[in-house]
Amino acid sequence: MEYKTKDFWYDLPEELIAQTPMKQRDSSRLLVLNRENGAVEHKHFYDILDHLHSGDCLVMNDSRVLPARLLGHRPTGGAVEVLLLRDLGDKKWECLCKPGRKMQVGNTVIFGNGELTGTVTEVLDDGNRIVAFDYEGIFLEILEQLGKMPLPPYIKEELQDQERYQTVYSREVGSAAAPTAGLHFTNELLEKIRQKGVKTAFVTLHVGLGTFRPVKEEDLSNHHMHSEYYEVTPEQAEKINAARERGCRVVCVGTTSVRTLETVATDDGVVHPGSGFTQIFITPGVKIKAVDTLITNFHLPQSTLLMLISALMGRENALAAYEVAVKERYRFFSFGDAMFIS
Repeated sequence: MEYKTKDFWYDLPEELIAQTPMKQRDSSRLLVLNRENGAVEHKHFYDILDHLHSGDCLVMNDSRVLPARLLGHRPTGGAVEVLLLRDLGDKKWECLCKPGRKMQVGNTVIFGNGELTGTVTEVLDDGNRIVAFDYEGIFLEILEQLGKMPLPPYIKEELQDQERYQTVYSREVGSAAAPTAGLHFTNELLEKIRQKGVKTAFVTLHVGLGTFRPVKEEDLSNHHMHSEYYEVTPEQAEKINAARERGCRVVCVGTTSVRTLETVATDDGVVHPGSGFTQIFITPGVKIKAVDTLITNFHLPQSTLLMLISALMGRENALAAYEVAVKERYRFFSFGDAMFIS
């Protein structure tokens, strides 16, 4: 069946959009959904332990969010916000600049006490800017000092602890947004999961801001996916493939892990090592090759992420589960509750 973008709409009361993270990461709620019979259970995230089996492989995205939101000022004093989107090398980045009209080619912005400056060298067709930065020392260290977390537009609260928008296992810096399904895990919970005999594997996918954009095209085939960098090492691919060979499940944490595995898997479900940029768009009707079950948050209406989980569990199942979540007042989006699709 050919679906249109409007087929992925659902009504969400604004007060269900979580503005702050839970005090304890793993105390968020967990909606457990059985794809076979549509049965739903209401648990807490720490109960995930009961739903993982010895021999399963839990696949997590170890990407770390760049503190990519820089607040600066022009030499004349006007405030400017610069959001780093993509590292182009040679101290140049593709950026989103506000206000754009004040950031034309040749305009400069000063951050902090001048230890970092940026000059616009190009205005792209989509309105983004290429900014050349000037600084002494290590860029990441300067960002840790001056940058803020680029929280999604639907989160209005200021984040008190920057680490709460990072997973406890984040390692590879490069995301513009957190792989949020992983925010529920604590080191203690991961240790219990490993003690149960569950294997863990890590892949990297640097999440782009396009992940938040609703699909504007009515016809899904006209939607242009943003490009994101991924990496799967031979060692991690081997761990994932070993689970399937044992007859056990590959359990992905988050849609970013799914997109990574589906990018590198062949039709037989075998995951191959590799790195590069992916623009994979998974919608109902696209065969899921390498993933058996998914731990995920609740996604925006008409988003590519909602379309992805609909490919895994069926659109009707997905929207029915979301209806239950709204009725039961689950918390939605990045700092919200989770869902286990088995």
